[in-house]
Amino acid sequence: MLQGVGSSVGKSLLTAGLLRAYANRGLAVRPFKPQNMSNNAAVTDDGGEIGRAQALQARAARVAPCIHMNPVLLKPQSDIGAQVIVQGRVTGNADARAYHRLKPRLMPAVLDSFARLGQDADLIVVEGAGSPAEVNLRSGDIANMGFARATDTPVVLIADVERGGSLAAIVGTCALIEPCERALLKGYIINKFRGDRGLFDDAHGIIEAHCGLPGLGLVPYLYDVRRLPAEDAVALDSQPPRAAPDRAIRIAVPRLARIANFDDLDPLIAEADVVVDMVEPGRALPGDADLVLIPGSKATRADLAFLKGQGWDIDIAAHVRRGGWVLGLCGGYQMLGTSIDDSRGIEGPAGSSEGLGLLDVATTLAAAKRLAKVAATDIESGMTLHGYEMHMGETEGPDRARPMFTLAGRSDGATSQDGRVRGCYLHGLFADDGYRAAFLGRLKARRTSGVAYDRGVDAALDGIAAALEDCLDLDRLLEIAHGE
Repeated sequence: MLQGVGSSVGKSLLTAGLLRAYANRGLAVRPFKPQNMSNNAAVTDDGGEIGRAQALQARAARVAPCIHMNPVLLKPQSDIGAQVIVQGRVTGNADARAYHRLKPRLMPAVLDSFARLGQDADLIVVEGAGSPAEVNLRSGDIANMGFARATDTPVVLIADVERGGSLAAIVGTCALIEPCERALLKGYIINKFRGDRGLFDDAHGIIEAHCGLPGLGLVPYLYDVRRLPAEDAVALDSQPPRAAPDRAIRIAVPRLARIANFDDLDPLIAEADVVVDMVEPGRALPGDADLVLIPGSKATRADLAFLKGQGWDIDIAAHVRRGGWVLGLCGGYQMLGTSIDDSRGIEGPAGSSEGLGLLDVATTLAAAKRLAKVAATDIESGMTLHGYEMHMGETEGPDRARPMFTLAGRSDGATSQDGRVRGCYLHGLFADDGYRAAFLGRLKARRTSGVAYDRGVDAALDGIAAALEDCLDLDRLLEIAHGE
């Protein structure tokens, strides 16, 4: 089990890299994360949903994602509340205190999923969540040491040297956890190390003296990580701006407070002649954008109010008057309509909201969530692509007579009369190289880039795996996994 001394230290990507490395050795490997918190989710082949990071890890392991790889998923809907998903299915909503009381009742599902994964695996690489040193939240823990103790799983700590204080974080973690938990610690890995590796030699001795833990390797900064989908919206805070080439296609994306499934943007970001501008709160949408793309949301009415509070509705209206293009995905599609009705309080306080009015459609939210991997046909080009649906609600209205796609004989999406405002429920549409090229070509004349997005993700996973083979003793990690 990989546990971090803090959040965002690289656990997810190191897990993916190790899985690919061991898969390349011919082992049957599986990812597992007992509890995840993210609005970036994926639909599994068995019809449920898990964290997007675990779907990427399944890909690294060269197996299909399944609900048991992430038995508990929390999808934040407010600052203190989240939708709770257990073994792929929505079970309800809970605020932070209610969830803390609920955790002990979720451990049986976690252990059941772990046992099921182990039936056909040589090795399971488990990813923790946050830090095991948050001992104020230790009661009922299912994410870190609570799980490790329940399953007697050996633990390796991960520290990110770029964040500073990695030595203190490792020693402090060892000091705060219980002696029986310290007995499960087998070593530590330092992530994102740059420069002279010898400068960390003294730190190894200090950690050994205080914790009795061996260092298991220094992982260099892995540039291939940038080619992989991020786990959650925190990653958006650290994305560096990219210079715009001549005649670049500019796509403005309002950074919603509860942005969801923003990995829809990753294939667009991979295009050299496309600049995706994540517009932070407090900044107007740029007037020179070719496309305004409203992404998915976990709390659509709340994010619609947030969008209007930023004045982005005014910017979008001006963009449309200038002849610009607008695309709404999932929650963004719902916002483009005339109204969103949540009279049952599915995503928050019951009520109804006036939409942006750019599509003549209206949405009614419902408790049943549609989760499905789908083959879609693009109405305009006739090409077939694959994606997934993940939404709670139905959208109807006159502009639905001009859908974007057909999905197994039914239509999806809507288009304005002039064709420049569009919305759909289909996620993952831009991962298809052909469709992405056709869509971008409608915005501005361009040469086909030749970017093969999916192949690039696999190449990045292979690159990370090769780097870990060089800097970590994978044979020793296997011995640790086997209790040696």
